[in-house]
Amino acid sequence: MGPVLRSPRAQAYIQAADEYLAALGYTEHGLRHSKIVSATAWRLLSELGYSPQEAALAAVAGLLHDVGNMLGRSEHHRSSALLAKDVLQELHWPLKDITTVMNAIIVHEEPLGAIPNPVAAALLIADKADVHRSRVRNPSQQALSQDIHDRVNFAATEATLAVEAPKRLIGLSLTIDTRISPVMEYFEIFLSRMKACRQAAQALRAEFRLYINGTRMA
Repeated sequence: MGPVLRSPRAQAYIQAADEYLAALGYTEHGLRHSKIVSATAWRLLSELGYSPQEAALAAVAGLLHDVGNMLGRSEHHRSSALLAKDVLQELHWPLKDITTVMNAIIVHEEPLGAIPNPVAAALLIADKADVHRSRVRNPSQQALSQDIHDRVNFAATEATLAVEAPKRLIGLSLTIDTRISPVMEYFEIFLSRMKACRQAAQALRAEFRLYINGTRMA
């Protein structure tokens, strides 16, 4: 992942995408989020016994999966895939690897729900697992009262994604401050994402479980 992370084009795309979302008032989608998703996707495949090559591709897909936000939030997964191609072609990547990364990036927000390979599955889970108050740009009481996404993210004081490889279990454990946001608000905006995580886990021959404040929810 190092050469991609050091790419001036990749850095410029990630920064521009985050700046545009900041102007829209969205949660953080910059280098912090990209690095966390990248590391989590790599760890998922590594711990579940997939090849180092697949894990590396998942890491790169995680780094570049949101760059299309610089061109607008709508259909950003498609824009991200095309911009990722620019980055990887400039680094002289093999076409097969480029298409794998592009496909994974498309899938992370694709409503049709097909999970074609482990790289795509790992990216989807890693992206949806990054729920944390550090992503909220404006934690003022007024801002939180107006935006449910900020409120739910700010309420999440801890988020841990654990892998039990022998049992092929993937568990997302969240600690949510219910004084800020009730658990039902989490489900209001994240239920479809958790369903997608379950499907992605199945593609990894694993089971996805969600825990909130120590209680298994799914």
